[in-house]
Amino acid sequence: MSSDQRRPFPFDEFEPKWQDQWEGAQAFRTPNPGDADFDASKPKYYVLDMFPYPSGQGLHVGHPEGYTATDIIGRFKKMSGFNVLHPMGWDAFGLPAEQYAIKTGQHPRKTTEKNIEGFRGQLKRLGFAYDWSREVNTTDPGYFKWTQWIFLKLYNSYVDEVTGKARPVSELEAKGMSREEIDARRLAYVSEAPVNWCPELGTVLANEEVVDGKSEVGGFPVERRPMRQWMLRITAYAQRLIDELDGLDWPESIRLLQRNWIGRSEGAHVTFKIAEFEREVMVFTTRPDTLFGATYMVLAPEHSLVSEITTAEQRGAVEVYQRTVMSKSDLERTELAKEKSGVFTGAYAINPVNGERIPIWIADYVLMGYGTGAIMAVPGHDERDFEFAELFKLPIKQVVQPPEGVKWQGFTDDGVAVNSGFLDGLTTAEAKVKMAAWLEEKGLGRGTVNYKLRDWLFSRQRYWGEPFPIVWEDGSHRAVADSELPVVPPEMEDFKPTGTPEPPLSKATDWVRYSETARRELNTMPQWAGSCWYYLRYCDAANTERFVSEEAERYWMGGGKPGGVDLYVGGTEHAVLHLLYARFWHKVLFDLGFVSTPEPFQRLVNQGLIMGEDGQKMSKSRGNVVNPDDVVAEYGADSLRLYEMFMGPLEQVKPWSMKGVEGVHRFLARVWRVVMEQDQAGEWVVSSQLQDVAPEKKLTKVLHETIKKCGEDIEKLSFNTAISQMMILTNALTQSEVRPASVVGIFLRVLSPFAPHVAEELNALLRGVFPEKAAAGFVADSVWPVFDPAALVEDEVEIVFQVNGKLRDKAVVPVGAAKEEVEKIALASARVQEFMEGKPVKKIIVVPGKLVNVVV
Repeated sequence: MSSDQRRPFPFDEFEPKWQDQWEGAQAFRTPNPGDADFDASKPKYYVLDMFPYPSGQGLHVGHPEGYTATDIIGRFKKMSGFNVLHPMGWDAFGLPAEQYAIKTGQHPRKTTEKNIEGFRGQLKRLGFAYDWSREVNTTDPGYFKWTQWIFLKLYNSYVDEVTGKARPVSELEAKGMSREEIDARRLAYVSEAPVNWCPELGTVLANEEVVDGKSEVGGFPVERRPMRQWMLRITAYAQRLIDELDGLDWPESIRLLQRNWIGRSEGAHVTFKIAEFEREVMVFTTRPDTLFGATYMVLAPEHSLVSEITTAEQRGAVEVYQRTVMSKSDLERTELAKEKSGVFTGAYAINPVNGERIPIWIADYVLMGYGTGAIMAVPGHDERDFEFAELFKLPIKQVVQPPEGVKWQGFTDDGVAVNSGFLDGLTTAEAKVKMAAWLEEKGLGRGTVNYKLRDWLFSRQRYWGEPFPIVWEDGSHRAVADSELPVVPPEMEDFKPTGTPEPPLSKATDWVRYSETARRELNTMPQWAGSCWYYLRYCDAANTERFVSEEAERYWMGGGKPGGVDLYVGGTEHAVLHLLYARFWHKVLFDLGFVSTPEPFQRLVNQGLIMGEDGQKMSKSRGNVVNPDDVVAEYGADSLRLYEMFMGPLEQVKPWSMKGVEGVHRFLARVWRVVMEQDQAGEWVVSSQLQDVAPEKKLTKVLHETIKKCGEDIEKLSFNTAISQMMILTNALTQSEVRPASVVGIFLRVLSPFAPHVAEELNALLRGVFPEKAAAGFVADSVWPVFDPAALVEDEVEIVFQVNGKLRDKAVVPVGAAKEEVEKIALASARVQEFMEGKPVKKIIVVPGKLVNVVV
């Protein structure tokens, strides 16, 4: 195959050229308020990509989909007169780099820097208009200094119960509270928490990092064990995290995921006495109206009361069961559990409403992380309790009457109370209220709201993460001074886990020893920490005095809406946790007066996955990964960008197709040939068909339709339909014997956000011949054209001429032409006269704007 056939236009020559020119001119640098070249009269537009983790495998073609979408709208907004902030950076701490370091002995910083270099090169080859002067890297001490600083704001804050907002703990000190009382209210606090411990990786894992009882990375066994951990009190913001979703332009599916994860439920706390013990256990229930139907109680196997109340006869079975449960994740114990299991403790509780002794069991379907770690089991009206009661032959009582014809066993909906003493005959809603009031009156409980959301387990036993700015002395923790930030990890050669819960940092004895009497915190922060606030750092990335200046934050995050970032694009894999964590940190900073908006992200869009050509998710193991570098080498960056946007709606899942890339590449070749042609020597020269002439009315109409539709479609992120419209204009230009330079110059501006390299090259070539018709500098700096509504008005219409109902001719006539005028034109047609053959006309039928039928 000849090079001309392979490369119908010289993209491999001009794409790198324009990338170098953009970089040399700092074409996409965005000035900040206070900079000499900042234009305060322009509105702002902050468009953000979810920044990537730079793995050694580099990008595959699925990654640039969202990046291309944000690049198009960012370029469009810049051309439309906005100051556009469109940055890029790296979420670079994390377990994979540490595991690679353990295997190879290479410091994770070197691995990370090499991976970043590869990613950055790939992104630059795609021509994205990022302001690289704002690049951030979560592993840079100049960045994580401020991550540690924000952590200290959490550490030194509590939530005021009256206002529901974060306040400095110094207010509690002023009230004379003890150190223990203050520590119990901090937003960042220490707790003995049951965690997913992986001995092989030597670290605690989040529930999402555990699959089938094994670590997602490496597939190593994971066990549950209590450990001292740093926690963040995100539960104090649970209701605000639900309520304040309403002001955001997010997909309803994502808002629902957030609400479900937070899991608000109204109910009551009920206190049960334990028989033969001077102890009580509290349960949370959403159905206090069913209390008369509680026939047994279940504690989480790790509940602190289990060891105390278990009888000698049952102790062996209980301990064996507890050890079995330790290897299961919360997900396996609940959603994935196919069969119920449990063990009787030998102890009994007293049902407070009827005094009945009910057996206390332990079972893995009850979690310490939800409610109080204990439930009252009502098997008559709860599916899980019903299955458990049937398996272990426990009593099942009816206390709710369902509608006629519906079985009561396992009935969980609202009904009427029966067999429930003073509640009998009441509807479920009425019975809930009456029972809650009765419990409160008797001192046995109270109505309350509960959340499924748990406080955020915030520490990891790793080397490659942000150290905590905390020291321990005499058994107490305290913050280091702000002047000591950043706390930098020590240089180490041995990153291997210690084999115990003692983190790898414990090996750096000199670093650990803070003073004669104080020792540094050995845990590190999770990878989530750096990604909670990176969008704020982009606003003022070079600031060494503050995490972001007030002026820059107010400008880039302002705009009169709850969220500061105007458009946030990324994958659905971050639909819950990243968004929840970032919103939580942002709200704390908002409460403390450090940011000006209550929410970080106003508009959220999740791009759909790009699957392999086999219809499967791209993965190395399946061998269906497509490297964008290969596509760029063969077809050019513009073809890759354009194809990813032409595949279909941005949010849809779409299969990759190399034939599709070829099709879009052919379209760009047609665009090239609108402006260029080859001379006898085979060299590209400006086409002789390109002339400085006024466009015909029809072409003008198509041009202005294209300006209008593409502008509207970019705003809606409907990029595929915008590209279709540009194809229509390209066809119209191709079919024109003479191509007006003015139309081509405007078209290149419309094309520029989508295919910036070919637009820049053709604009420069056009400028060499018709300087008045082309953009004077970079097309990227030119003004988006304005469509003329008058040009879109149809003032002519094509009329069909028929003889005896058969099509014989067509003609274009003015819109609204008189019936007599249209008849004259039809009868004057040579083709119509030919088929009339001198026969007398019986009648003429005129359908205005459509046809004339001559009946002979």
